[in-house]
Amino acid sequence: MRAMNIAATGMLAQQTNVEVISNNIANMNTTGFKRQRAEFQDLLYQNISRPGVASSDSGTVVPNGVQIGLGVRTASTYRIMEQGNLSSTENPYDLAVQGKGFFRVLLPSGDEAYTRAGAFSVSSEGQLVTPAGYAVQPAIVIPREAVEVSIDKTGQVQVMLSGQTTPQTVGQIELATFFNEAGLSAMGDNLFLETDASGSPQTGTPGSEGYGTLLQGFIETSNVDPVSEITSLISAQRAYEMNSKVITTTDEMMAMTANLSRS
Repeated sequence: MRAMNIAATGMLAQQTNVEVISNNIANMNTTGFKRQRAEFQDLLYQNISRPGVASSDSGTVVPNGVQIGLGVRTASTYRIMEQGNLSSTENPYDLAVQGKGFFRVLLPSGDEAYTRAGAFSVSSEGQLVTPAGYAVQPAIVIPREAVEVSIDKTGQVQVMLSGQTTPQTVGQIELATFFNEAGLSAMGDNLFLETDASGSPQTGTPGSEGYGTLLQGFIETSNVDPVSEITSLISAQRAYEMNSKVITTTDEMMAMTANLSRS
């Protein structure tokens, strides 16, 4: 009976759905996290009677036909790049992007990664880095004698040196945008990698056309809505239960058929 295999695909699909939702909930407090949504597609259909075929010599055709679906599969896990809330940290090196754009980060391999998590620190050499120690690009170095650091909404980094009254500019933070942000590949550590689906990065100055602005002393929180995720989790659980009920019912029907064959 096809029903058992069809229901099994439904259970596997809802298992994936629950895994995606659980990952969203687990990252409710992850800086710059972007929630995902599982999307599904129906599988191939078995044509018992194809719609549109001739049903007589006089030219009549079958209006609907008989098509039996073979179940469902996971098509994608779409990442929703909606802006998260901004949370004040009072850390002068923390930055939040208001609008579009990603911070550029240099990986040890020499490749660039991209992130919305602006929880930055300074290294022992004074370079602006991520919590994992990856340098922000273009490189920003804070002088050891700096007593105050100011980063404006356009990404210009200025420092006040001890004994001086005029701030000095030490760097310019840039943002990268992508035509298809959902096509970026997540690599963990709040980082994303460019893919053929995302397109090539376009870099620019914060505040210019098509780019967001920066806010110093703030970080962007996760865009996960706990109420929505719990509702989705309940819905996925019920769908899983209904598919398991189909398998139970199919098993009972097969048992009945077996009993009839014995009699």
